Amino acid sequence: MGTGLICNLRKRFQGKQNNELTSQATVCYAIRAIKPFISLDVSKMIYYSYVHSVISYGIIIFLWGEGGNSHLSGSIFKIQKRIIRIITNAGRRDSCRQLYKQLQLLPLPSQYIFPLLVFVNENRSLFLSNSENHNKNIRFNHNLHLPSTNLTLVQKEFCILKV
Repeated sequence: MGTGLICNLRKRFQGKQNNELTSQATVCYAIRAIKPFISLDVSKMIYYSYVHSVISYGIIIFLWGEGGNSHLSGSIFKIQKRIIRIITNAGRRDSCRQLYKQLQLLPLPSQYIFPLLVFVNENRSLFLSNSENHNKNIRFNHNLHLPSTNLTLVQKEFCILKV
């Protein structure tokens, strides 16, 4: 995927970032309204269809791409935690760490990290390890390095941005 396409996607969806927040807040309200009438499994299905899928889709383009908007990611993470608290009937100040484990859901940072790990694992040949750089046996032999580039065009390549 070329850098032009990524830049065009960013420009095209830049105005939709606030729409994503609004739609997540709407889902939050909808789950709160129907929560008394549905089971935990149905709540999780609603979460996966309306929250998890949207976050997974927009994570690279909106949140952590070039010049990522950390304010937006913080807002989405707060809405995600609010939805988790609604699903589990937890209080406003209760920690969500155990709730994520209980529901077997990934929090927003983990939704970003997991696909990156899968990408690195599947594309191991794109990265150099310390053992490939040094002839000696050093402490961190298995640390990976991004390919070094000097051109901005190459640095903005989708594969580089992804990692």
